[in-house]
Amino acid sequence: MINKYLCFCYKWLKKDFKPITFFCCLLIPFSLHAQNKIIRGTVSDAKTGETLVGVVIKVQNTANAVATDAKGNFQIQVGPNATLQISYVGYDTQTIELLNQNNLVIKLIANSYELNDVVVIGYGTAKKSDLTGAITQLKPDKIADENPRTVQDILRGTPGLTIGLDASAKNGGTINIRGQRSVYTASSHNSPLLILDGMIFYGELSEINPDDIEQIDVLKDASAAAVYGAQSANGVIIVSTKKGKKGKPQINLTSNFAISTMGANRPVWGPDAYLKYREDWYKSATYGVNPATGNYEAYTIGTDAAGKPGFYESPNAEMLSKYGITESTWRSYSVNVAGASDREIYAKRIGLDHNVLSNYLSGKTFDWYNHSFRNGFNQDYNLSVSGASDKINYYMSAGYLSNQGVIVGDNYRAIRSNLKVEGIVTNWLTIGANINFQDRSDGNIATDWGSAIIFNSPFASYRDSNGNLEVFPQGAGLTGTVRGYNYDFNRQFQDLESGYTVLNSIFNAKVKLPFNINYSFNAAPRYQFYYRRYFASSAHPSWSPLSNSAGVERENSRNFDWSINNTINWEKTFAQKHRVNVTLVQEAEERKSWWDVIRARNITPTDGLGFHETSGGDRLLSEFDSSDSRQTADGLLGRLFYSYDDRYMFTGSVRRDGYSAFGTSNPRATFLSAAIAWTFTNEKFFKWKPLSNGKLRLSYGQNGNRSLENPYIALANLANGVGTQGYINANGDYVQFQYLRIDRMANSGLEWEKTASFNIGLDLGFLENRLSTSVDYFQMSTTDMVMNQSLPGFSGFTSITTNLGEVQNSGLEISINSQNIVSDIFKWSTTLGFSRYNNKIKHLYNRYEDILDATGNVVSSKEVDDIANGWFIGQPISAIWNYKITGIWQVNELSEAAKYGQRPGDPKVANNYTGDDIRNADGSFTPVYNNNDKEFLGQTQAPVMWSLRNDFSYKNFNFSFNIYSYWGHKSLNGAYLNQDNGTSTISQGLANTYDKPYWTTENPSEFWGRLESKGPAGVNSPQRIFDRSFVRLDNVSLGYTLPSKLTSAYHIQKLKIFGSIRNALVWNKDKNWRYWDIETGQMAPRIFSIGLNVNF
Repeated sequence: MINKYLCFCYKWLKKDFKPITFFCCLLIPFSLHAQNKIIRGTVSDAKTGETLVGVVIKVQNTANAVATDAKGNFQIQVGPNATLQISYVGYDTQTIELLNQNNLVIKLIANSYELNDVVVIGYGTAKKSDLTGAITQLKPDKIADENPRTVQDILRGTPGLTIGLDASAKNGGTINIRGQRSVYTASSHNSPLLILDGMIFYGELSEINPDDIEQIDVLKDASAAAVYGAQSANGVIIVSTKKGKKGKPQINLTSNFAISTMGANRPVWGPDAYLKYREDWYKSATYGVNPATGNYEAYTIGTDAAGKPGFYESPNAEMLSKYGITESTWRSYSVNVAGASDREIYAKRIGLDHNVLSNYLSGKTFDWYNHSFRNGFNQDYNLSVSGASDKINYYMSAGYLSNQGVIVGDNYRAIRSNLKVEGIVTNWLTIGANINFQDRSDGNIATDWGSAIIFNSPFASYRDSNGNLEVFPQGAGLTGTVRGYNYDFNRQFQDLESGYTVLNSIFNAKVKLPFNINYSFNAAPRYQFYYRRYFASSAHPSWSPLSNSAGVERENSRNFDWSINNTINWEKTFAQKHRVNVTLVQEAEERKSWWDVIRARNITPTDGLGFHETSGGDRLLSEFDSSDSRQTADGLLGRLFYSYDDRYMFTGSVRRDGYSAFGTSNPRATFLSAAIAWTFTNEKFFKWKPLSNGKLRLSYGQNGNRSLENPYIALANLANGVGTQGYINANGDYVQFQYLRIDRMANSGLEWEKTASFNIGLDLGFLENRLSTSVDYFQMSTTDMVMNQSLPGFSGFTSITTNLGEVQNSGLEISINSQNIVSDIFKWSTTLGFSRYNNKIKHLYNRYEDILDATGNVVSSKEVDDIANGWFIGQPISAIWNYKITGIWQVNELSEAAKYGQRPGDPKVANNYTGDDIRNADGSFTPVYNNNDKEFLGQTQAPVMWSLRNDFSYKNFNFSFNIYSYWGHKSLNGAYLNQDNGTSTISQGLANTYDKPYWTTENPSEFWGRLESKGPAGVNSPQRIFDRSFVRLDNVSLGYTLPSKLTSAYHIQKLKIFGSIRNALVWNKDKNWRYWDIETGQMAPRIFSIGLNVNF
């Protein structure tokens, strides 16, 4: 290298010889060589002292690197002021700035991969290593590139959680933890409790900006959730928002742009398919046995088309050849208008009329399906400023969200802001505030796409000959829905505004007291205002001002909630091994709401002011309504945590709750819980090094459920009387009057629904927790379920809300986290979750019926099922009990089908019980169908769920994908019967229908019925079971962070570009499923997004 340098100097000096410069050139390489030096050292484990082999020692920002030998030693040549980077799989990376050191002794610390992460456990925090209950933690920053639009997007795929999909512009979805626990479903009775920054949150999850979330902790077992006693029977989700971090202030800007497209499609017939469908529909009524041939074929039954092959079909060459007829023969089948073309004759035979007929003849079509849906454009902007010093911590954010749904007119807009401040006033007092504001609008009138795409033929008119919107697309001369539906015409006469303004706030103070006692006070007032203003103009030709179809509605509601809690915490360590933590909590809350509505009808002299005018409404036709409610609750909690030598842990709690909505005899309840844990890897006798962490957990606890549809459900209710009452006065006149009646029976004994839960769990960590797993098995019993019990008619009431029944849940949950590859430039991690749930009803109303033997003797008894609600003792809450479809009758089964009053193309329904079949005189049997023939076919709730997530990073690139699956659940659907004329929409109208297969003699199916197929006598429309199992590629994301050397000149600390596809792909187990998305049975948009994150 030095020789090359001297050659360079010589060549340069030949051009312009300068002795002094030449002398300096000679000195430079020797001087540089003199400044390089050899660094030697040893690398070992900081805990065990064992030397480590293969540790990489690299000179930072160079390619110069070596590895330790078998004894942990190394040597490396470095330049002046060099910085060494020491990295090894399973250990934290270190950097060492070299000064005058020549020999280094380096001790690496094994990384624990989140073992010491802080988990929010309710009224406090704990390290993961101290947990005794079943808790799952999520950190949204790890999925930021996926552009999560809601809290539900963050939670989706978490073991133990079932997250619904919402196809609207607002997004969202239901949340369920460890399955449905009660048959009572009103008022989100099976939904988990939400906690925001330590306080109970009564708002919608849409009010929380995903960009503001620091972490989410999910409390799943009774021990973990019992601290919230009264409302924690369905689990608890704790959301913690971001705080500032010490250092220079951070400014963070995130912009997301997305396109929402139709995911699962359910198309309708296009123009050609619509005509063919109508041909086959009319033709299906002519099938029978041809006496001449003995074949089952068309045009053989006594209709206008009998003996006229091809009557309902277009007279093309192929059809004429098929039936061996001429065009003139085909035309002679009917009496036609003079000069009528073949197209007109054909169109009238298949029922085309009015606008549909004229448009068909002129070749005009309109795509109502694509007109009802769109690609929605979505925007999401978020800006935050945060920081912290020794005295103050702050986080401020503002966001704007604008979403368009895939349905035309479905729009959602939200402005969100958050201010979170905490300051140290003195060395014993800290105060803080967290204020969240949202203003959102979701009041646009979306297209009634179901009416538009089904009621309208593809030949229906969108505009008339003058270019005006057509009020009745299929013809004004028709009646009812047969006339068709034009959303855009109706929208001209409507106006709607609706939305919410919400202010959530939390104020807190923390006081340090003597003897290591800490006191905290939290107050959380929440205000919500809702408005809805709707106007339907009487100028619409079909909306009468004297009916509810036209007029003004102005609706307003206000909610004011507040809750406070006082917490005392004492923590102490004795003799370095005994750790004790005691928590005492007192809390109270009140929730109040006010609602009123004005419905103005027949507004005079004009309704031209829209929803801004109600005073001109007809007093007799208009109405006003209002209501208000108030509910209160309080609670006391005591919790003890004890740990001995980080090996044996115990958590116990007792909570006493009161709630105003329960009966006067049972307003309060007590809930207990206890949990123990043993970290056996901390035992001295445990020597197996590959297992770095092992803990066994055991817990039992009771939780309550107070979610009721009405806070006054335990009280009698006074309502307006039914009908008119009156009397004859002294003058003989009849005088009417209004009266009140009691329409709900009081129940002073109504009490808490209770869930007792047992959980056993095992946590394992291998290779310094690079590979970790948690396995939990649980059993839950929910008793005293809130139910509506039927009452006999003589009581004067139909039912009473009371406590009855029992449901049992059990399940297995497994989660695995693996850091597969960890290096300086490449990382790969995997998260796998699996859940298996069982659910069954143990008791309902405690009513029993006798079981008789063949001679009529009582041999036993059984509890009565609730067939009307579909609840059966010993079966899951979502059990499916119905007739079983075994196939479709085929042509060669004509005589057998006739025994059931059916014909080829009709469904075969299993006749499981023949004891009540009718024996005929000829010895044959006529099947009789009733409940004895029904059987259990599955359940609608998925018993198995799993998820898989992989994250990769290479240099400045990162890539991830997430898959989840629900397996083993089913549903009933009768669309396979092709009974599309249920409301005479085919025979008397021109309606379209969904594109789906149907049975014909030319295309026989074993699954799909003929057009207007039917079941046997007594089972006219038997539904068919569909397997709803699926696997969804939920998200694929890719991100790239620009090198800091490119951005630092612009004072940009980090600039990242990312993109994602949500709902990328779905695989259905049941290939016959054709009803929108397999998971929801509704639309599920596919969302393509791109975003930019800039940090200053």
